[in-house]
Amino acid sequence: MTDDIAEQLRLAVGRFVRTTRAQADTLPPARAEPLGVLHRDGPLTIAALAARRGVKHQSMSRTVGDLEALGLVRREPDPGDGRAYLITLTAAGVAALDADRRARREWLAHAIATRLSPAERELLNAVPALLDRLSAAEKAE
Repeated sequence: MTDDIAEQLRLAVGRFVRTTRAQADTLPPARAEPLGVLHRDGPLTIAALAARRGVKHQSMSRTVGDLEALGLVRREPDPGDGRAYLITLTAAGVAALDADRRARREWLAHAIATRLSPAERELLNAVPALLDRLSAAEKAE
């Protein structure tokens, strides 16, 4: 039974993420994901950013170049390594990421308000804490 719940949850979360992205994303995932990593983790080298995203250095270098051209990130000398640069978010990058997150939140709030009954909304209220507990259990193992 646990395997069935796990598979249903995996499929539902995947559909949910894809639907939310399709309905509300203001940034393409190739831009939003590195911006999100930089926002959560702070300035990183291209190599560290590529490793966190699981992509090749060359690919991340192109992405960073695109983000830099858009004014969403900037390169700063790495104080720990004179040969390297840290990629950091600009104010415009933070604003773009905030707008993307706000669009998702607003789309989701509207969907919850219009598609779910009060009882379903009450039930959904427990889901974030349950997912957080599942995520925390994964980190502890």
